[in-house]
Amino acid sequence: MSELVTGEAVALELRPAKLPSRALAVLIDLIVAVLVYIAVVIGLVAATSSLDDAAQAAMSVAAFLLVLVGGPIAVETLSHGRSLGKLAFGLRVVRDDGGPVRFRHALVRGGVGMIEILMTFGVVACIASLVSERGRRLGDVFAGTLVVRERIPVGRAGVVPPPAPELAGRFAELDLSGVPDGLWLAVRQYLTRMHQLQPQVSWSMASRLAADVAARTGAAVPPDLQARPAVFLAAVVHERQSRQARQQPRYEGGGDHAVTSVSPPLVAPVSEKNVKAPEHPQSRSTGFAPPA
Repeated sequence: MSELVTGEAVALELRPAKLPSRALAVLIDLIVAVLVYIAVVIGLVAATSSLDDAAQAAMSVAAFLLVLVGGPIAVETLSHGRSLGKLAFGLRVVRDDGGPVRFRHALVRGGVGMIEILMTFGVVACIASLVSERGRRLGDVFAGTLVVRERIPVGRAGVVPPPAPELAGRFAELDLSGVPDGLWLAVRQYLTRMHQLQPQVSWSMASRLAADVAARTGAAVPPDLQARPAVFLAAVVHERQSRQARQQPRYEGGGDHAVTSVSPPLVAPVSEKNVKAPEHPQSRSTGFAPPA
């Protein structure tokens, strides 16, 4: 089972998708594309009834290329690798390094996919996925992409360190409904691996994630935590987990539904002692500190 590695050499929790889920996602995309293609052809036939047979055939070929080939390319480019079928099964197309796909990646995947999926009814794509270690079809190999699972079971996620004790309950009134699941996943991945990053990289990632979370919640990062974005992220994630725990039903008494106590994980809380902004060399020699 392979892992994706970012440019900072941090292993991501996203894992390659298996062939059955990929096949079902492609089937959904094909059904939608064929329905759109039929509607376009019917419209073209009605609009070009006065043209000769050669012109109508040319229009049909153009509609085929536009809808069944150009459509998936446009969707993958605009959605950063998430078509309707992949969205239904929690899949996404990413680059080999875990980054989002761009037009050139979608173009190669779509062009090769026309041969290995449409012209061979998916036989070539299935064989290539079965023999590939990471389940990649030929389009993924040539484009340098990979289809991964975005939905990770909670039990497989890394342990998120608790926030500093003085921040417990501080964000109880914060509206977290506007934060998407993808951003929560990114924050969790950062918190579980922030000590593996270089200080400058860790600080930069925490600042960007804190700004994204603040923009989604509509509340700015508190002034006393602006210099400690990782502490802010840990406190907000802990608040979200606390709300989810309160929403889950609890059963009292013995039997199969008895409530058992679980010891907290031995993870050091995120505080200013182990997460702080990297020092700048200029601030030591001249006393000048860059603006925050």
